[in-house]
Amino acid sequence: MDDAGASLQATMLATGRAARDGARALRLSTADQRTAAIRATAEAIRQSADAILAANLADQTAAKAGGLSGPMLDRMVLDEGRLAALADAVAAVADIPDPLGVETARWTPPNGLDIARVRTPIGVIAIIYESRPNVTADSAALCIRSGNAAILRGGSECLRTNLALHAAVVAGLTAAGLPASCVQAVRTTDRAAVGEILAGLDHTIDLIIPRGGKSLVARVQAEARAPVLGHLEGLCHVFVHAAADVAKARDIVVNAKMRRVSVCGATETLLIDRAAAGRLLPPIADALIQARCELRGDAAARAIEPSMKPATREDWTTEYLAPILSVAVVDGVEGAAAHIAAYGSGHTDAIVTEDPAAADQFVALVDSAIVLINASTQFADGGEFGFGAEIGIATDKLHARGPVGAEQLTTYKYVVRGTGQTRP
Repeated sequence: MDDAGASLQATMLATGRAARDGARALRLSTADQRTAAIRATAEAIRQSADAILAANLADQTAAKAGGLSGPMLDRMVLDEGRLAALADAVAAVADIPDPLGVETARWTPPNGLDIARVRTPIGVIAIIYESRPNVTADSAALCIRSGNAAILRGGSECLRTNLALHAAVVAGLTAAGLPASCVQAVRTTDRAAVGEILAGLDHTIDLIIPRGGKSLVARVQAEARAPVLGHLEGLCHVFVHAAADVAKARDIVVNAKMRRVSVCGATETLLIDRAAAGRLLPPIADALIQARCELRGDAAARAIEPSMKPATREDWTTEYLAPILSVAVVDGVEGAAAHIAAYGSGHTDAIVTEDPAAADQFVALVDSAIVLINASTQFADGGEFGFGAEIGIATDKLHARGPVGAEQLTTYKYVVRGTGQTRP
């Protein structure tokens, strides 16, 4: 290892040790103190709006010069409206009931022990993410709320913005009497820093959360030496059942695809029930085309709507993050569930139907983190779930699933109270 590598390694190890100190401070803090830190962070973001927007403009200029475009560029952009919404989301986290110390169960077995299961922080959480500066603020607020120290490693394309937002977080922590080590930002664009985090920083990291594209998540899952909370791409589906209301289905599908195409909850595949495809597909397709969405269909879909481009097998597994939608005709609920099982990512899938039995069957068959009935997949969002904010949508099946908010960033311990019992 050369001198530069040794210096980076030393810096990152120091970050890990400081995070341990920050985790201890948060573990000993009160709920009111954590609430005050989050509220002060939201206010610091508002007060620093000009500096944050200037940093973001500089990041945008550099990113465009480097050839960044499309969804990645859209995700990194902050304007006055987005920044105000970001500050509001942080403030909303302050209003979430504090999860720490909450008893999720309590009982007394025949031995007379009083046993309680109590929520407790995970410890030190490293979040590795790309392009989205809102993750800096959301992650910081949620980690403070849940009593976890955070190490934030954002993408190099947003470094100036992330550091400006981190300065507001530090101001909020300081105002509440908490150390800056509670939330640290990696200040280098050197990709070797990610490797150091994945190595665990000498066992100081308790959980790693990747938030980005397929290649980032795959690298983290392959190389991490600490537990990983996975977030796969959003290969989301809407299935329009034969018993769907046409107007309702049209509005839901257009919103699910076109409200904002660059979010992970945007629908990428439309499934139409063969039993009513001739009635349902034309008005939905017309509305999508009017909204400037490109359609790529299988043979059955194109027989009904010839203007569609032919869909390939790759289309069923592509997260477009663009105004493109693949369309397949399937045989009822079982056909829709089979298509989702074959090509989906376990993220978010929806059914549109007026038949409660069909809805129940869909919920039972589709094993995704979020399953919706008669609602847009764009509701796959922690804020819409009442979490205030989210670090991401977990598609793993263990520990946490779906929107990851403050409660999902806790684990538990058993607190056992005795009166002198000894075991025979």
